Amino acid sequence: MNYRKLYETGKDRLEKAGIQEAALDARLLLEEVCRTDRNTLLVHGDRAVTEEEETQFRIFIERRSTHEPLQQITGWQEFMGLRFSVTEDVLVPRQDTETLVEEVMRYLRDGMEILDVCTGSGCILLSILRYSNGCRGVGCDISEKALAVAGQNAKELGISAQFIQSDLFESIEGRFEYIVSNPPYIRKDMILTLMEEVRDHEPLIALDGGEDGLDFYRKITREATEHLYSGGMLFFEIGYDQGEAVKLLMEEEGYEEVTVSQDLAGLDRVVYGTFNGRK
Repeated sequence: MNYRKLYETGKDRLEKAGIQEAALDARLLLEEVCRTDRNTLLVHGDRAVTEEEETQFRIFIERRSTHEPLQQITGWQEFMGLRFSVTEDVLVPRQDTETLVEEVMRYLRDGMEILDVCTGSGCILLSILRYSNGCRGVGCDISEKALAVAGQNAKELGISAQFIQSDLFESIEGRFEYIVSNPPYIRKDMILTLMEEVRDHEPLIALDGGEDGLDFYRKITREATEHLYSGGMLFFEIGYDQGEAVKLLMEEEGYEEVTVSQDLAGLDRVVYGTFNGRK
């Protein structure tokens, strides 16, 4: 079978399974298997595929037809121009989260110490460290399996970072200039409405933000004051409808100049503020 025919077979299977971006996903999976790029389908569609390539592609297509996330099948996702390993133990890094990294980078200075709470794959912390000079970073997460993924990503990217198993700040010592977090923020009653790829395949512990989705913002906002230097900053990723609520939580804990910023779609995505050392 040639390259184009195999692609069409995969696309048709995904369409019948109700996969929204069947054509794109079939192409990406075929490129992953054959180590090719998008030009191959356009220019070299008559390229012969090996029996091994065909078998592996069909396995990937069947996995994707069950709504297993593409990134868990391929094992990686690009974020901030870097390649991060992904497993079912971490959230898939999303483009929206790049807004958080970009906001941090606007204020970051050389040699700062950064704590990433609920680090997951480590994509936020490791991206900040890659694009800064002389900064030191600690990532913490309650999940030992997530920390293993984060550690693997640090090793693969050649970035030095410390990862600690901790229930929020429970095992964290010292103070930091910046604390960043993309915590669980989905309302409990909304979990069942999520896409199958998220609801059934990504870790619930990284999604469930409690009855109103704000549980972790309350805890982190309050406890971060014990781990920020005076003048330090706290940065959050938020859900699109949580900007004002999280801003109020931070202001009530004494953070100043609290700001809500938007992502590329114009939706509220990041809230950040400065802690002056006094509540």
